[in-house]
Amino acid sequence: MTVSETAVAETATGTELAVRGGGAQTAPPPSRRRRRGDWSERLEIAVLIGPALIMFLGFVIFPVAMAAYYGFFRWQGYGAPSELVGLQNYVTILTDPTFVEALGHNAVIVVASLVLQGPVAVLLALLLNRRMRGQSLIRVLIFVPYVIAEVVVGTGFGLMLQTQGALNGALEQLGLGALTRDWIADPSIAIWTLMGILTWKYVGFAVILFLAGLQGIPEELYEAAALDGAGYWQTHWRITLPLLAPTLRIWAFLSIIGALQLFDLVYIIWGQYVASTAGTSTMATYMVVNGRNAGSYGFGNAVAVVIFVISLVVAIVYQRYVLRRDTAGAITEGKPQR
Repeated sequence: MTVSETAVAETATGTELAVRGGGAQTAPPPSRRRRRGDWSERLEIAVLIGPALIMFLGFVIFPVAMAAYYGFFRWQGYGAPSELVGLQNYVTILTDPTFVEALGHNAVIVVASLVLQGPVAVLLALLLNRRMRGQSLIRVLIFVPYVIAEVVVGTGFGLMLQTQGALNGALEQLGLGALTRDWIADPSIAIWTLMGILTWKYVGFAVILFLAGLQGIPEELYEAAALDGAGYWQTHWRITLPLLAPTLRIWAFLSIIGALQLFDLVYIIWGQYVASTAGTSTMATYMVVNGRNAGSYGFGNAVAVVIFVISLVVAIVYQRYVLRRDTAGAITEGKPQR
């Protein structure tokens, strides 16, 4: 027997004696190790998402549940609700022509926001994505309207767009008196006045999003397109827009939800009475006018629930049929390691 064979035999004999004597410590089975790992991972996840989950339940789910509860009562806003009316508030809302009209205004604002703000923001983002003098200053100036408080914006435009306001005064000074209008109260143009204000206010946010998306497009693709003889617009149509599509879809989702819940600018500029006659009322202004201002808080809570349900349905449908292509490859099923 060689030396190596002797060493192997002695090692095997020692191992066998240690096992028989109970001196060797066997490793725990894989299933036990896996269970311990699962519990530690669950505890870590609970610690990380616990505070956010508590905040979400306390400031989102609980208020919605309470609004749904109060919506079944005729409640004046103080004391415990006692006059149960069931679904009467919701039936009144859905059959009220004023609410249906406000819902139609929200639909127009949704579509017009996408049609107006989207192309303008893309063009501005493409322009600002190129190297130019004063690029940083221009970016700041475009983004500034977004960070200005809605109260300031609404008050400023409300003063400028009056019949005797600054806009009509400037048009008369320029010899364009024929173009003066009642920009706020005229039902034929009031909704487009609102869209102009919304575009000025929120296009900066879209530009910042699109600029961030443009930074992720490799320069090599543009160089390859230039070598193939592609023109400027053809390059952006074939390369930029398809690769910018995920950012466009996210912006469109945020714009849709914001348009469905629009309240502050309309209420500040048009007030609770002019908004309805001028054709700029929204579901949110309807809620405030017919709920809080009318002292019918149960009815106002029911309107809030209807707005929440409409927004939720739109969000689910959009996520299911539009955003699904962006999230399909982002979530993978975990497999146990062997």
